[in-house]
Amino acid sequence: MPDRAPSSTDAESLLLAAEEAEAEAVAAEARARAARLRRQARTAGSDDSGETTEAESTEAGSTGTGGRRRTLAAVAASAVICTAVVACAYMLRHHAGASDRDRRAAEFEAAARQGVVTLTTLDFDNADADVQRVLDNSTGEFHDDFRNRAQDFVDVIEQSNVATEGTVDAAAVESMTDDSAVVLVAATSKVTNAAGADQEPRVWRLSVTVTRDGDRLKMSKVEFVP
Repeated sequence: MPDRAPSSTDAESLLLAAEEAEAEAVAAEARARAARLRRQARTAGSDDSGETTEAESTEAGSTGTGGRRRTLAAVAASAVICTAVVACAYMLRHHAGASDRDRRAAEFEAAARQGVVTLTTLDFDNADADVQRVLDNSTGEFHDDFRNRAQDFVDVIEQSNVATEGTVDAAAVESMTDDSAVVLVAATSKVTNAAGADQEPRVWRLSVTVTRDGDRLKMSKVEFVP
């Protein structure tokens, strides 16, 4: 059977089929391109999010570290200030205590010096007054014993016809409380007789207990030290 020649209808059908195939290929390519763009967008978003999170984390870490450092610095500064205040208060109290002890020691030493000078300075022309000065500068056991023998002492001075003048060479507080102290005293008394002749000086080493009596410090005990 002889072949049929293509009609115009068949040619149109083939043309339409070719156009449809081309359009489908273009559409498929467009869909593929859109899919690639979406994937790239998602990938870029993930990268940006990661970078942002990392940056925020780094910034937060830096902020946290800086805050901790500032807190530690503040605590350290407070500790230094507190230590300085405590040390200053301690030094002030210690200085005040030392000053008070030095003041009391000086007062006890001065009282012992005065008592010894009074005790070693006697004049046969003024025996009664000199003995009374000793009593005025003494208290306690020493005062009572000296008062009981005061007249005998006056008689001895008057009969000796001598005058003594005492001076303190050195004095030091051996022990001390708030109201009493033991003071070691080295003294010398110059002796002159009625004719005006000087005799050999006498050296005394005494342990003098000084006690507070009202608002005064007085001798309460006197002992000779070898």
